[in-house]
Amino acid sequence: MKERLNSKFELDLKPTQVLVLGFLFLIVIGTVLLSLPAASISGESVGFVNALFTATSAVCVTGLVVVNTLAHWTVFGKTVILFLIQIGGLGFMTITTTLFILLGRKIRLKERLIIQEALNQYTLSGMVRLTINILIGTVLLEGVGAAILSAKFIPEYGFGPGLYMGVFHAISAFCNAGFDIVGGSSLVPFAGDVLVNLTVMGLIVLGGLGFSVWLDLIRVTSEKLEKRFTWQMWFTKLSLHSKFVLVLTVALLSIGFLFFLIVEGMNPETLGAVGWKSKILGAMFQSVTPRTAGFNTLPLDKMTHASMFMTIILMFIGGSPAGTAGGIKTVTMGVIFLEVLSVVRAKEDTELFGRRIPASTVKRALAVIMISLTTVIFVTMILSLTETGSFLELFFETVSAFGTVGLTLGLTGNLTTIGKLVIAVTMFIGRLGPITMAVAFSLKSSHSKNKVKLPEERLMVG
Repeated sequence: MKERLNSKFELDLKPTQVLVLGFLFLIVIGTVLLSLPAASISGESVGFVNALFTATSAVCVTGLVVVNTLAHWTVFGKTVILFLIQIGGLGFMTITTTLFILLGRKIRLKERLIIQEALNQYTLSGMVRLTINILIGTVLLEGVGAAILSAKFIPEYGFGPGLYMGVFHAISAFCNAGFDIVGGSSLVPFAGDVLVNLTVMGLIVLGGLGFSVWLDLIRVTSEKLEKRFTWQMWFTKLSLHSKFVLVLTVALLSIGFLFFLIVEGMNPETLGAVGWKSKILGAMFQSVTPRTAGFNTLPLDKMTHASMFMTIILMFIGGSPAGTAGGIKTVTMGVIFLEVLSVVRAKEDTELFGRRIPASTVKRALAVIMISLTTVIFVTMILSLTETGSFLELFFETVSAFGTVGLTLGLTGNLTTIGKLVIAVTMFIGRLGPITMAVAFSLKSSHSKNKVKLPEERLMVG
């Protein structure tokens, strides 16, 4: 009887609900650990709300902080944050599946469905193999990044602290978290360092591409090395999703780079007063970091309003699906852009690289954008009532939290208790995704379909 009840309880939970509860569980554990006096250098508890905010920011790989990570937390506290970042970035189901495999436990259909939802995959085939490949790839990339950063930090901070800093920042960068233990100004002290900048940017971009894109790139590149065909053919052999992600990523990075190079290159308080090497590095980094990473090498509060607004746009778009980045995702934005083009060109279908995009995909993209915009507007309104700050600061903070970015114009440390809780909830919604949250709390079953079509009637639009 007990087994039957447990089985019924499990069946009653949707995969989306399990994901939400899993992330909530991680946040609760993190809050308890960070509330301990042993986590604070002062030996006093940081308080429930501050611990909750920090744990949520870490699990949701955001990077917004109410206390300085370097100055406030002990090695124990920093390590807790690091583990929360790693689990939050990979997704708790990836970690759980790995533990099941190590323990020799069979991965049931229920777990496979949850992994499918977590990684935004279309089919159930190969879920376990995909999870293992993700874990191996993550360890390799973070390991290489940690080695490179440690080579820079060890001579400056000593072997133990330098090695820890290398590992911490490699994981934080790859998971697009934005937590740093350099000081109160993020990576500004390394603004002109080519090695640190390129390594951190590389990890951010790789983490934000999406795990499925990795595997597709490895598959096609291996085939190219074996059959020695041209790079043009290499591109054509990629999946439609991978092609679109790569094109959008390059386009957004290029547009952002040129924008910040021109606009901030004339701003004497940011890039206007430095040499060309620092200008190029600074513009590149500022183009990459709003893709939900949260590090910065420029004083954000000194940027022009135009650059702040461009940063907001990039934060809202974020990275690509099935990766460590947040935001509405590049593909979502790209699909809506293609739909607009098809309407302007009076085309019936939405097309990309000689393929037709299903109407269901367009509807999902539109739903994501509308729910996301509604959330951002609603949260900004609440903060305007509870916090002191300009509209741009409040809007910037909201989009940063929703996009799980972690950049701030200085508002985070001055948030009221209500503001901290509102931002924490916003980070949580942003990490899980608006569609996942909507489906998780919907009362209607996702399997139910309308069997009766109502009469059609047109509306005037535009």
